[in-house]
Amino acid sequence: MTKEDYINTFDPNGVGVPGSLFGLPFSPELAEVVVIPVPWEVTVSYSAGTIEGPLAILEASPQLDLYVKDIPDAWKMGIAMLPVSNYWANESDTLRAQAEKYIRWLEDGGPETRDEGIMATVSLVNTASAKLNEWVKAQSLRLMDNGKVPVVLGGDHSTPLGLINALGERHKSFGILQIDAHADLREAYEGFEYSHASIMYNAMKNDKVSKLVQVGIRDYCEEEANRVQDSNGRIVSFYENDFREKMYEGGSWKSICEEIVSELPQKVYISFDIDGLDPKLCPNTGTPVPGGLEFHEAMFLIKHLVRSGREIIGFDLSEVSPSENTEDQWDGNVGARVLYNLANFLGVSQKKLKMF
Repeated sequence: MTKEDYINTFDPNGVGVPGSLFGLPFSPELAEVVVIPVPWEVTVSYSAGTIEGPLAILEASPQLDLYVKDIPDAWKMGIAMLPVSNYWANESDTLRAQAEKYIRWLEDGGPETRDEGIMATVSLVNTASAKLNEWVKAQSLRLMDNGKVPVVLGGDHSTPLGLINALGERHKSFGILQIDAHADLREAYEGFEYSHASIMYNAMKNDKVSKLVQVGIRDYCEEEANRVQDSNGRIVSFYENDFREKMYEGGSWKSICEEIVSELPQKVYISFDIDGLDPKLCPNTGTPVPGGLEFHEAMFLIKHLVRSGREIIGFDLSEVSPSENTEDQWDGNVGARVLYNLANFLGVSQKKLKMF
């Protein structure tokens, strides 16, 4: 069957296809947006669980209604997910156990004891993380060669670096819109070169990334603040304390969104860490921080980005962590809705869909 055949025979108001992303009838071969799930959380420094994010979102996604008022044909574009890699999930579990011992050793004043066995963990993790990045990059380039738009679903926030670097090979220049509670600008946090807390530091090494615009940042260190300040405008941070004060004094979220979007170039990659939202929307995420955007505030910002005429060339969603209570699918539920909206807005920006 062709894609058109599936569209003509699928009932978007009925029960979805079991086991498929959003219950949609599309395989990765037929979908235009293909999700690369990356079950990886080796360097998480607080609570684990993000390795289960892709499966949690996949399982929750068929409960989402497909109709979008402003984009009525949204589902017809086609979104599908590749299988979750057991290899990388097993690698993550193995290395995470070693990394936890190393992190506890660090917190206990480890460098004073010079435990060479534990210290070797850093090299193991850095090597494996580099291989993961190359795998994600290769998957992304393969999908782009086949006319697909690849997006990454973590896992922790270290996972999209391969996609960002792949886009750097296909675009002369682009900016990154980062929605996050954390700046993620630490250099090799805890010694891990590809730490989840270093993703934007690493992304900025790519000279194709002309601008990083951060939104919702509310938990960051002095090193990161200085890095923003010393970037000569290449990094612009909209700290939540600052824009909330403007709103409390009478400013509007619309005007702040206009300011945010004005800082971005024509081509934009979106990096969406779920902890950029209010923790009530993602209570099990690895490093929750009080404050955060409401769901509709985040979506309004991205809609404003699209209405400005800018093109979303790709995105990632990370740090979704399900509850240990298997009956509680709240985090996966919210994550699925973020993923669906991001894909639809990308489709509109690339003229694959129409928004009214």
